[in-house]
Amino acid sequence: MKAFLALLFLALLGAPLFVIVGTVSGVAFLDYAPALGLSTVLDPFAELLANKQFLAIPLFIGAGQLMTEGGMARRMVDFMRALLCWLPGGLGMAAVFACMGFAAISGSSPVTLIAVGSIMVPAMVKAKYDENFSMGLVMTAGSLGCLVIPSLILMIYSLAVSSSNASVQASDMFIASAVPAGLIALTLCIYSAWANRNAARETFSWAQVVAAGKEGVWALMLPVVVFLGIVMGFFAPFKAGAFAFVYALLVTTLVHRELNLRKVFSVLADASRLMGMLILIIGLTFGINKLIVEVGADQAIAAWVEPLGPVAFMLLVNVLLIVLGALMDSVSATLLFAPILAPIAMAKGIDPVHFGIVFVVNMEIGYLAPPVATNLFVASALFKKPFGQVSRAVLPGLALTVVALLFFIFVPTISKGALNAKRGDDVWESFPWDGQPYRDKHPGNSPKSLEDIGGGLGEVKSDELNKQGDDDYYFKDGGGDAGPKAPAPDGAVPNAAAPDAAPANPDDAAIDLTNVQL
Repeated sequence: MKAFLALLFLALLGAPLFVIVGTVSGVAFLDYAPALGLSTVLDPFAELLANKQFLAIPLFIGAGQLMTEGGMARRMVDFMRALLCWLPGGLGMAAVFACMGFAAISGSSPVTLIAVGSIMVPAMVKAKYDENFSMGLVMTAGSLGCLVIPSLILMIYSLAVSSSNASVQASDMFIASAVPAGLIALTLCIYSAWANRNAARETFSWAQVVAAGKEGVWALMLPVVVFLGIVMGFFAPFKAGAFAFVYALLVTTLVHRELNLRKVFSVLADASRLMGMLILIIGLTFGINKLIVEVGADQAIAAWVEPLGPVAFMLLVNVLLIVLGALMDSVSATLLFAPILAPIAMAKGIDPVHFGIVFVVNMEIGYLAPPVATNLFVASALFKKPFGQVSRAVLPGLALTVVALLFFIFVPTISKGALNAKRGDDVWESFPWDGQPYRDKHPGNSPKSLEDIGGGLGEVKSDELNKQGDDDYYFKDGGGDAGPKAPAPDGAVPNAAAPDAAPANPDDAAIDLTNVQL
């Protein structure tokens, strides 16, 4: 009760999110677990900051800021516009693919919305596209940053579940998210073509495409290099962040010359201020996870959903996640609930990677669903429109995303097909309608019982964080210099952990700190 009153009081005062999270964490520990002491709240900071994967956070944030301020985002948008403008709804399609390209670098949905929306929405309105359609399309496409590599929310999901029995590798999440992201983008393009089938089109010109390509080649190369570098195992995501940052810095200052030294320092100062606040939020949220285990909330949730079958469980969880995504920022929701729900899903027979993609899509919906929808607040300020108008504008895109989510839930092949093909398994993977526990189908890769759920929740041990080489973090089964692996015995699952073994790669995920409503 004291924690709730503290939350309500600080929220009414308009306190920053990191102040609210920190105060509520301290009050809750003193109220419910005084024996643990406040030091338990602070312990995760030293443990998490010892993880070098945290370097991905400021590096990708900095790279996205440099691209936005240095004109790289504008050049990317210009090329997409020249390539697609002749199609029905072509400007909308250009906005969708520009959002995907920029999200591949920034890893942030709000930053993508700002960078692309500030250019494309005025262009679409000028071309006689409906204003609400234009804003809604860009807001929805901007949220694709949740699913496009190197999505920081995918990495934070991997970190959140790393100490539970449902641990997954961030690289697997990257591969599994590619098809869902592409399908949502394709759906939005079809919607744009249908809604603007009678709108005026721009004339296609090869000369314009070539000119835009030459001008934007540096911007277009960056997401491709980052994507291939991570997927093919040339570098771990934090090294990809370093490459993206240096690349963006050199291009914006030496090639395009839109940023001078003073502007660069200004951009980095803005990024560092945001970074400081967000690190506080992450560490404090991990402290709350320890409190959840201490008071037994995770076991209570597990016991409550135990009688449910896999279909009822997934439907209930998705309703819960959509509500949570609308009421909380996505980072906090993921850190708090992924470690609890993912092992329960495994006990219902649901693949942890598949559940992870469904979870992240729900977080994407959270960016769009009032009342605490980050993209809606950003859009209202960016386009200078009332919050009610941008809320109505996003409803069609939100509906399309929810329909796509239902397909993702009950057709696991959409998320698992590419990963299965990479592993040499059957591409098709059916939904576990029978509810057979995942551990029975994949021995050694799931919790033994519901009592195991939440064990070690939120506990990231610093002596385990850096014990592996870069190639082992993300691509144990083939990336970098890992070398060939011996074939698995008959009946064994590729890459499955041994029974009772510690979860593989506890630090294989960085944190998405850019997507927090402050």
